[in-house]
Amino acid sequence: MAESSAARQRNPLLGTNRMKLGIFGTNGKGAAQTLVPEAYRPGWKASVETAQLADALGFEAVLAYARWKGYIPGEPAHASGVTLDPFTWCAGIAQATRHMAVIATSHAPTLHPVTAAKQCATIDIIADGRFALNVVGGWNKPELEMFGAAMAEHDARYDHLEEWLTVIRRLWREEAEFDHEGRFFRILRGSSMPKPLQQPGPPIVNAGGSDRGQRFACEHADICFLILRSEDTAEIAAQIAAYKRMARQDYGREVQVWTYAYCVQRETRAEAEDYLEHFAVRHEDGPSLDAWSAGVGSQTKILQSPEAVRAFRKRFAAGAGGSGLVGTAGDIAARLDQLSEAGLDGVLLTWVDFADGLRRFEEVMPLLEGRGLRERFGKVEAVAAH
Repeated sequence: MAESSAARQRNPLLGTNRMKLGIFGTNGKGAAQTLVPEAYRPGWKASVETAQLADALGFEAVLAYARWKGYIPGEPAHASGVTLDPFTWCAGIAQATRHMAVIATSHAPTLHPVTAAKQCATIDIIADGRFALNVVGGWNKPELEMFGAAMAEHDARYDHLEEWLTVIRRLWREEAEFDHEGRFFRILRGSSMPKPLQQPGPPIVNAGGSDRGQRFACEHADICFLILRSEDTAEIAAQIAAYKRMARQDYGREVQVWTYAYCVQRETRAEAEDYLEHFAVRHEDGPSLDAWSAGVGSQTKILQSPEAVRAFRKRFAAGAGGSGLVGTAGDIAARLDQLSEAGLDGVLLTWVDFADGLRRFEEVMPLLEGRGLRERFGKVEAVAAH
């Protein structure tokens, strides 16, 4: 058990850097809804290249999202649906990296908890204790219909997710077989061996936007993701403080709060803003954005109204509705410092071109160290890709 606890402490997600960093969605096309030719396209060579660039910079994580179908009905080959399986992808990336955590995403209705528990433990062993699990209750109706799973009412999805995660955690922790009789699952003589290296289990990640979602995250997750509702630092600080206060007061827990951010770095702020306008407005993937708004955007409670969805269109085109880090290396470092002062613990970054973006971001890292946001990171030895 001591070695298991030590393994969890080695997970960089639980490290001491004030501003943790990760990359998002490189098992798919990333987050940008754009038609520019340089936009990232998933594949194994590109996956390994970007993961190793981030690993060499000392990033804490790469998160692989789960997607079974694209946004546009009747167009299965659209880029929004071309996604490598997050679990097998994370197992491979764990072997291609040495430092950062690999985070696999699972929609609870698409995977039985006994299967999920075994897959997570296996990847955690492959990664030497660098695995984390991002849990989602199910958000895209056409995807769930492929599995014969009805799209439950919003809050009921969290009831299902809560029981799903409870079963997984028991399988990770308990040595003896157990029975479970619940509302959604019936488990007879449940058991899963071997256990994850990290005990009492790998960190849990969740993005809860609604009140029910936030309560689930505060009660069960170690890392809570949110979409920042404002660019004003004081309003951001209030949003983050409310999340952490709920976890502390209602559930007696301390949680990290992360967000998503698209990054556009150039030699001048004007150049960065012009490129943002180029890929996110002049060359937006309009059909994909329209389909997202009509489908997933109307089903989730992350944004509370059609007006809010429309207002966020440029942000979704730029990258998953996240905030923007736009400007020079100095501008980006200064903004990350502001977000840290507001209480943010980490950011998952996206770029139109991940390899180009990560190479540019190398200029930002010493600035973050100089601001006391991160410790200097020693180089990791590159791992040969096969």
